[in-house]
Amino acid sequence: MAKQALIVVDIQNDYFPQGKWPLVGADAAADNAVRLIKAFREAGDPVVHIRHEFTSDAAPFFTPGSDGAKLHPKVLNRADEPVVLKHFVNSFRETELEAILDEQGIENLVVVGSMSHMCVDGITRAAADLGYSVTVIHDACATRDLEFNGVTVPAVQVHAAFMASLAFAYASVVSADEFLGAGR
Repeated sequence: MAKQALIVVDIQNDYFPQGKWPLVGADAAADNAVRLIKAFREAGDPVVHIRHEFTSDAAPFFTPGSDGAKLHPKVLNRADEPVVLKHFVNSFRETELEAILDEQGIENLVVVGSMSHMCVDGITRAAADLGYSVTVIHDACATRDLEFNGVTVPAVQVHAAFMASLAFAYASVVSADEFLGAGR
């Protein structure tokens, strides 16, 4: 069986209700991510955490060194789990992520995290383009309402549109129950 790793994308304090950029369903998504983290740890499969910081103190959220930029307590890494610091939407851009995965012979990525329409989308498309097989756990991802041209798009529709797009050509998109019930 091909080696797999769980990629935990940007589950950071600013995305939760008391943070600077709260997402709809952040707690429920994080709870499902915790279930995946537990399963991967129990199986001895790698878990890699991604943490975003903007490069300017004037950023709307994830300001360098802030509590909001820290990993949320629900998903803290263990000492043997790398935390990749990124400054761009694409988790592979100017980071050591690909080297970490290649060093362990990883072929399959399972992605959870935030935001569905940005960094989850970005890592999924980049990973597929790099030749990884990707599975996105849709109910372990969260996003927020967006506005375009005077129209507010509810988070549930933003999330559904991006999951549908990823499922069309870039990844298998399943629920946490489906993934865990399939024996991974």
